[in-house]
Amino acid sequence: METLWQKESKKKYLDPKNLASWAEAKRSCGKTIATLNGSFDIMHAGHLQIVYEASLQADLLLVCLNTDRSIRSYKGSSRPIISLPYRMQMLAAIGFVDYVTWFDEDTPIALIEMVKPDVHVNGSEYGKDCIESAAVKKSGGKIHIVSALEGMSTSKILEKIKTCER
Repeated sequence: METLWQKESKKKYLDPKNLASWAEAKRSCGKTIATLNGSFDIMHAGHLQIVYEASLQADLLLVCLNTDRSIRSYKGSSRPIISLPYRMQMLAAIGFVDYVTWFDEDTPIALIEMVKPDVHVNGSEYGKDCIESAAVKKSGGKIHIVSALEGMSTSKILEKIKTCER
């Protein structure tokens, strides 16, 4: 049975099939759009930092999550720790996130091409020449880089947990 919270969080969900028309409708109302993508597996302070800074870049923030299959393709069979429905709920719970969507591809490029964000936000570990860069610039958007918080990465947190178990 679906809880009230689960129903409420879905108000921020956007089906990837509707992204192009959604973005066009928002732009026709004069809104600017920022996108941010990632797995957001095991939420931590570094995630909150990048999400917050992304929210300052445009009128609307769309967070784009890798599906579980997509994460396994580049992080291995033991990931994600938290499955997509729960990761979507966690991102939807953050007040400065306006919308949440997902992508099953290995990269978010097709999604970026549909949305044509005014700003795409990425972590400093990926830099301005990130894989999304060409698609963002093709539609006139810009890349905004957020510095990582020291020691804050899901992989480092998992390694610390493993070390403490020994």
